[in-house]
Amino acid sequence: MKEIVSLHVGQGGIYLGEACWELLCLDQGINIDGSKPSENLQLNNSNTNFRNTFFSESLEGNFNPRALFIDSEPTVIDEVRYNHPNLFRSDCFISGK
Repeated sequence: MKEIVSLHVGQGGIYLGEACWELLCLDQGINIDGSKPSENLQLNNSNTNFRNTFFSESLEGNFNPRALFIDSEPTVIDEVRYNHPNLFRSDCFISGK
C-alpha cells in the first residue's frame, strides 16, 4: 500500500491545504470531522485503497489526513484547528519561530 504525506508551508500553503482536504473528504465520503458515515461504508469499498493512501484510520474508526502544516506564525494554523477540530491530529501542526 502506498502512503502520501501532504506538506503545507506558509499562509498560502495552509489555506490551499485546508481546501484540498475538505475536497478529499467530500470525494471519499468522509465527514468533515473525520468520521465515516455508515451508509457510505458499502458504497465506497472500491475507494478503500485510495482512502488509506491519503488518510490514516484511528482505532476509533475516524480518518485523519496524512498532512503536516508548517508556519512561523500560529494564527493561520489556529484557524485550521478551529475550523476542523476533530479532522486533523494535534501533531499535524508546527508553528512558531
